[in-house]
Amino acid sequence: MNPFAQLRRPCKENATAQWFVAHRKQFVIYTIGHNRCAFGCPTGAKQSALVSYIPRALHYGARIYADVRVDRITRHGKRATGVVGTVQGTRHRITVRARLVVAACGAIHTPALLVRSGFRSPSGQLGHNLSMHPNVKVVAIFDEPITGWKGTHQAFQVREFQDEGLLFAAVNLPPSILAMSFPHRGTALGELMDQYDRMVTAGMLCEDTTTGRVRTVDGKPQAFYQLADADAANLKRGVVLLSELLFAAGARRILLPFHGARDLYSPDDARRLLDQPIPLKGWEVVTVHMMGTARMGADRTAAVTSPFGMVHDADRLMVADASLFPTPIGVNPMETIMALATRAAEHVLDNHERFR
Repeated sequence: MNPFAQLRRPCKENATAQWFVAHRKQFVIYTIGHNRCAFGCPTGAKQSALVSYIPRALHYGARIYADVRVDRITRHGKRATGVVGTVQGTRHRITVRARLVVAACGAIHTPALLVRSGFRSPSGQLGHNLSMHPNVKVVAIFDEPITGWKGTHQAFQVREFQDEGLLFAAVNLPPSILAMSFPHRGTALGELMDQYDRMVTAGMLCEDTTTGRVRTVDGKPQAFYQLADADAANLKRGVVLLSELLFAAGARRILLPFHGARDLYSPDDARRLLDQPIPLKGWEVVTVHMMGTARMGADRTAAVTSPFGMVHDADRLMVADASLFPTPIGVNPMETIMALATRAAEHVLDNHERFR
């Protein structure tokens, strides 16, 4: 029997999947009030790989090794033959031999793993093309309680300016994380955090127009990225637009992501920001979306992998993560990553004879 073909079967026997479907309504209820959305859903309601892909993989015979750092991909010539890893906190070594090796370490660690394993791209693009979706946030304070930790805030976005490279959304942060982002200290910080239940944390991602690079130094990845002036100007405009929206919703005060900048108390205050020079070194810019360092494409002189994630100039080596993105996509990449991984799996199933 073809072992890959089993993955095509509906997972009717999967007790984990059946339980999830049967209790879907409970999952929706349990999302209210945990205040953990940004750091891993405690109920699994976000339907991450932990409750979707992994249970099904386990049902069909996959083995999961947790807390193992993959040191390198083993190879015979240009052919990937498996991986060698170390159990974290120990000296125990794990060696896996495989007919197909899939690197899914993210846009920072995937290029480093390939480089320290001796793989190179004929395009010279491995580790290049790093997109970041740089984003900034504002904190709006209202007169009435908001209780932003309740509900499913990720379900709402403002896409009016998406064609201009800006996407707005709210994301509630736990008190400790939010407090660390404020410049206030001591009594001033305490007085500010007393208003936590009246705060809305909102931000935007910018579809960046520049790229950075991941270099591998002593086997470890080092990311280099410089915010472009055009993207900074777009983010600044986004702060103005987002502040106007929040004031229209009833905000009384808005704290900015610029060091030393005065708080805003009206839409006019927000508009005046456009005329003020704000040095980039004083910005609070973050990202959770890294993409593009093993970009896919049919042209092996310009891309690292094929459109299905197979590494050019290598055999039985595939990439299945956000490294594949040829450009930034301007939205949260989770579903796109899952779609590309599923598409890659279908490609393996359709060509299973090649991996015997």
